[in-house]
Amino acid sequence: MLINKIYKFAMGVEYNGYHYHGWQKQKHNINTIQQHIEFAISRIANHTVEIFCAGRTDVGVHSTGQVIHFETYTFRKIQSWILGINSLLPYDIVIQWIIPVHHTFHARFSAIARKYYYVIYNYPYRNSILNYLVTHYKHHLNIDNMNKAAQFLVGEHDFTSFTSKNCQSNSFIRNIIYCRILKKQSFIFIQIKANSFLYHMVRNIVGSLLEIGKNNKPITWLLDLLHAKDRTKAGITAKPYGLYLVKVTYPKNLNIPDNIYNNIFTL
Repeated sequence: MLINKIYKFAMGVEYNGYHYHGWQKQKHNINTIQQHIEFAISRIANHTVEIFCAGRTDVGVHSTGQVIHFETYTFRKIQSWILGINSLLPYDIVIQWIIPVHHTFHARFSAIARKYYYVIYNYPYRNSILNYLVTHYKHHLNIDNMNKAAQFLVGEHDFTSFTSKNCQSNSFIRNIIYCRILKKQSFIFIQIKANSFLYHMVRNIVGSLLEIGKNNKPITWLLDLLHAKDRTKAGITAKPYGLYLVKVTYPKNLNIPDNIYNNIFTL
């Protein structure tokens, strides 16, 4: 009996999530990013392929640093994989790199951290060019107070107050490595890195930080929310459009490359 060799690859993916119903493939052919990528890879591989991602992004959320993996028994040159898959993808989804990986690699479970940016356009009038790529907020925000409050989130905590009622995680304990807010001209960048995130966690944190930035709540309010473990007491869920998955970190020995456009957010 002939047994085909199995090849395993990791890929870097960039996408604009505005036109998609999130990352995850769903029933009834709903338009998702996973659906399009699996279709393209399967066509190039000449067999059905299932992909696994580092982090499932929600409706309208973007990525410059998503990582996926898949297995195939089809041999192709690296350039052939990239050119072939990209030729079949919509214009707003792009494969940036592909490398062979060990059979034990998993895009999600091998990752040790994820980094998100939330980008706010803080100006009295909205921006037509960046519409749906950033979140517009017209009122003044106190960045110093937001930064001070954000430090209460750093470390390992129960983030029940910052998750969604639809979250299916068995534990709400997460470890935030850093959370900082920077402003450059009319743009505010909320940078947050953690071992992993709960459903809507970043957007719920941003919604609460905005309340502090507007001086509606004191700096210590975030600490109160951590202790409360009650989602109803926190701020609203911020819009998805300014949210980007920018980097997934893996152990160095795995040699997973950075996506080429991560520097787009370098300040």
